Formats: sequence, structure tokens, C-alpha cells
Amino acid sequence: MNTSKAKYINVNGRLMDLSKPRVMGILNVTPDSFYAESRMQGEEQIACRVRQILNEGADLIDIGAYSSRPGAADVSPHEEMERLRIGLKILFREAPEAIVSVDTFRADVAKMCVEEFGVALVNDISAGQMDANMFATVTRLGVPYIMMHMQGTPQNMQKQPHYDDLLKEVFFYFSQRIACLRDLGAKDIILDPGFGFGKTLEHNYELMAHLEEFALFDLPLLVGISRKSMIYRLLGTTPQEALNGTTVLNTVSLLRGANILRVHDVRQAVEAVRMVEQLKKCD
Repeated sequence: MNTSKAKYINVNGRLMDLSKPRVMGILNVTPDSFYAESRMQGEEQIACRVRQILNEGADLIDIGAYSSRPGAADVSPHEEMERLRIGLKILFREAPEAIVSVDTFRADVAKMCVEEFGVALVNDISAGQMDANMFATVTRLGVPYIMMHMQGTPQNMQKQPHYDDLLKEVFFYFSQRIACLRDLGAKDIILDPGFGFGKTLEHNYELMAHLEEFALFDLPLLVGISRKSMIYRLLGTTPQEALNGTTVLNTVSLLRGANILRVHDVRQAVEAVRMVEQLKKCD
């Protein structure tokens, strides 16, 4: 069982201890996210979702305005910014003290969210690969940065993904990207293995089976498997029926070292954290 040592990140000038796993609730201000129930566009929908995320016990809110589902349509930087401005105004009106991350691969979008709204973290599915300015921007902004592994782009990542050695290639990818960020002076880096991004079902379970090995980086680990195809395709169901499978894999992730769970269903993830933490006390 995982007995992770304390890992801290600086969020808005305060240290957040990630040795106790945290739950990040997903707020999608998009019309086309893969899980239909997560799509929030109207003002009251967004406000209600913010209240739900926090009332169910989330520590962070991850807001995104660009769907990264396989084959998703491209969205212009202007449209992404406008969606986020609307969403963030409502979010901070409802919860002024919320700790918010922005899910974007664009440096200018990240900069706007941090400087105009005080967003505390940047969550980048491309680890700086889709915008050459991202690393310099997040380093200058001084916010924690979540870098995810993805093979390809959201438009082509699931067209026959291939690895000669999955773990070796993912680890090498992170080693290179971390070194680039460190050279620029970045401090708080969080890793996301990228379940479902340029990976087959078998690749996803291989990553999950070896999740503990990410400890070699000595960095916080975020896991986002909420209602993804690795669950519902294996079980022959749908995203709407994937809550039980999500909870199972969230629990496995916690036992194997996850520090942050990025989820649609906050209450169930918070309960999983509480039970796993209780188990750890018995070690």
C-alpha cells in the first residue's frame, strides 16, 4: 500500500499538502464533452455545478472550455477565452475562495485566466507540445503546472496509437519535459499519465498496473479516469453507466500513489479518499 511522503504545491500563496489525496471536480463550459451530463453552458447550470462540486467536498475545480475528447472539433483561442471568461466570472461569484485550475494547452489562455481571474493552476494536456510558449508562460506566472502525457492531438490521438515500450516511452517523455521546465526555473510540477489520450484500452490498464513506478519522479501524481472509455468499453456499457468502474479505478489509483483525482462525481471520489486514508492508518 502506498505510504507517500508529504508533497506540497503553492496555490495562491498557500501550501497545499498532497500527502492526503485531493479531489478535483470537473467544470466543463463546452457543448461537446464526451460525458453529456458534464456539459455546462447556461449561467444557472454553471453556478449549480460550482456549488455541487464544493458542497460534495472537492478541494479544487478544473474549468475547461476546449473539449479534448477523441476527434473533438477545434475551438479558436478567442472562443476558448470567451467561454472561460463567462465561466470564471460565475465561478468566482459563487465561490470567491475556490482553488481553480484551468484546463488549456494555450499559453495566452492560461495567462488570461491567471492574470485576470487569479486562477491557481494550469492543467495542460499537451505538456507544452501544442504551444511553444506554454513552459515560459507558466514559469513566469509562477503557478503549479499539470503536465499530461498524450500521443498525438485530440483530433488524431486515438487513430491507432502505438508504443514499442509504453512505460519506457512515457517515462522518457516526462523526463524530457520536466528537464525543460526545470531549466526555465519552474517549481511546482504535477504529472498526469494521460489515461485515454493516445492509448488503447490495453495501454491504459498497463499504465494503471504500473502507476506506483511514477514515484521515481518524486512529483505529485494526478489521475483522471472519470467515466472514460477504458471503463465503459471494457464493461460494454456507456459513460453514463461508468460511475462504479470509475470508483473502482479511483480506489486502485489511490492505493498506487495518486495525489489528485480529477473527477465528474465528487462525492464518490471523496468517499474513496476517506476509506483509503483510513486503511493507511492500519499499516
